[in-house]
Amino acid sequence: MRIVSFLEDTAGSAKKIFSKFSIEGKIGVCGIALIVAIAILAPLISGYSPAKITGGSLEAPSSTHLLGTDELGMDIWSQICYGARMSLFIGLAVALIAGIGGGALGILAGCLGGTVDQLLMRSVDILLALPSFPLLIVISAFMGPSIFNVILILVFFSWAKPARIIRSQTLSIKTNTYITAAKNFGATPFYLLRRHILPEVLPVLFVSIISITSYAIIAETGLAFLGLGDPTSKSWGMMLHYATGFKSIYFTPFWQWWLIPPLVALIFLLLCLAFIGRDLEQVLDPRLRQAGGA
Repeated sequence: MRIVSFLEDTAGSAKKIFSKFSIEGKIGVCGIALIVAIAILAPLISGYSPAKITGGSLEAPSSTHLLGTDELGMDIWSQICYGARMSLFIGLAVALIAGIGGGALGILAGCLGGTVDQLLMRSVDILLALPSFPLLIVISAFMGPSIFNVILILVFFSWAKPARIIRSQTLSIKTNTYITAAKNFGATPFYLLRRHILPEVLPVLFVSIISITSYAIIAETGLAFLGLGDPTSKSWGMMLHYATGFKSIYFTPFWQWWLIPPLVALIFLLLCLAFIGRDLEQVLDPRLRQAGGA
C-alpha cells in the first residue's frame, strides 16, 4: 500500500509540475517521449537491422529505405532509431551515476564538514579547473574505443558539479531554525537527512541530472565524431563520423540523407532537454519564479 501511495503521490507531483511548464517545456517533454518511443520500438518501426547490408550503396530515400542507405548499403532510418537508444543510454547512465554519486558526496561533505568537506571540495575544485574535453579526448584515445570506457570517463568528469551544488544546498538547509529545533528535540542525523535535507535537495539534483544528460550526449557525440567512440555501436555521433569521413560527401547529394538526419535528431534531443531543464528549474526554484514574475 505504501508503494502504491508513493507512486500516486509521485504521479500527482509530476502532473502538477508539467501543468506549470511553458509551451517550450511541454514541447520538450513530448519530444523526449517521442524519442524514447522510437528507441523502444526501434525493431518494429525500423524494418531493418542497423548492422546489416539491406540495399545498394548510397541509395536515395525511397519507400524501401525511408532515409536512404549509407556507403555500405545499411539503412539510415534504422541507424537513427537504434542510435536513439545509444544516445539515451549513455546520457542517462552518466547522469544517474554522476548525479546520484556526486549528490551523495555533496550531502556527505555538507553534513560532516571538517576534513571530509575539505578533501571533497578540493577534489571538486581540481576537476572543475581541468579542461575536460581535451582530457576526454586524450583519455579516450589511451583507454580505447568502448561504450563502457566512454561512460566511465564522462562520469569521472561529471560528478564534481552536482557535488558542489548539493553541498551548498545542504549547508544552506543546515542553517534553518527548524533544523536546530529538531536537533534540540533529539532528532537523529538519519531523520534529518530523510525528513528535511533530501526533500529539499532532490529537485535541485534532478535539474543537475538533466544538465549532465545533455553534457554526456554532446561529449559522446564529439568523441564519436573524432573517431574515439565504439565503432561497433550505431550512435548518432558515429553516423556523423562515417558521413563526414566520406571524401565526396559535400560534392554529391548524399549529405542530404546521410549527414542531416542524425544532426537534426541530435539537435532536437538537446533542445528538448534544454527546454525541460529550464522550465523545471523555474518551477522548482522559487527565486527564479519571483524573478520571472517581476
